[in-house]
Amino acid sequence: MGRSMKPITTFLSLGLLLAAGILPAAEPLRLAILGDSTVCAYPADKSERGWGMYVAEWFKPGTVTVTNFAKSGRSTKSFIKEGLWEKAKQTKPDFVFIQFGHNDSHAKGRPEATDASGDFKDFLRRYADEARALGATPIFVTPMHRRVFHSDGTLDDILKPYAAAMKEVAAEKHAAVIDLHASSGALVLKLGEQASAAHANKAGDRTHFNEAGARAMAELVRKELPKAEPRLAERLK
Repeated sequence: MGRSMKPITTFLSLGLLLAAGILPAAEPLRLAILGDSTVCAYPADKSERGWGMYVAEWFKPGTVTVTNFAKSGRSTKSFIKEGLWEKAKQTKPDFVFIQFGHNDSHAKGRPEATDASGDFKDFLRRYADEARALGATPIFVTPMHRRVFHSDGTLDDILKPYAAAMKEVAAEKHAAVIDLHASSGALVLKLGEQASAAHANKAGDRTHFNEAGARAMAELVRKELPKAEPRLAERLK
């Protein structure tokens, strides 16, 4: 009887010590977010919002620190070229959310543009390899749909090649992927052109978000997180 109770007693004792603050709590996991204007943080006096601004709210206090390195106008290529990826690596993240595609899809000849089947994939491979070299886990997030409709009510799937390329690289690298492209497309179609316009930062903007839109995108990402990365899911509220 005494032997069988000892492990339970020890476990309870450790729990009491931890609760009392005598034993140190586990270090918070560090999460870095990479991306563009649909992800990045904006000043409080601006109406535009990126979904990365709401990620920290998902987690139990003190369990995950979130640093949003996303920046408006950036692509997989320009994010590296401008030193933003290097800056993110210096924080030694445990996990890295990676969402690009909107600016990669710009017209050929633009400095930020990449080819979905070519250098876009190469840059994604670089992010995955360099994250793992740091001991971090890459999590790809496919780019959400632009809210552009055809006359028959279907979506103009402008970013499909980039979303597909990201999923292909994720499979190749055995990396987790959150398919925000698919989930956002389903949401926008469900809402329709008129109702989905309520997510826009301003009238006529088919890409960027106000708070309601950014929070809707954040919720779609959060819903897929438990399957994509159980270690982070354990720390969700």
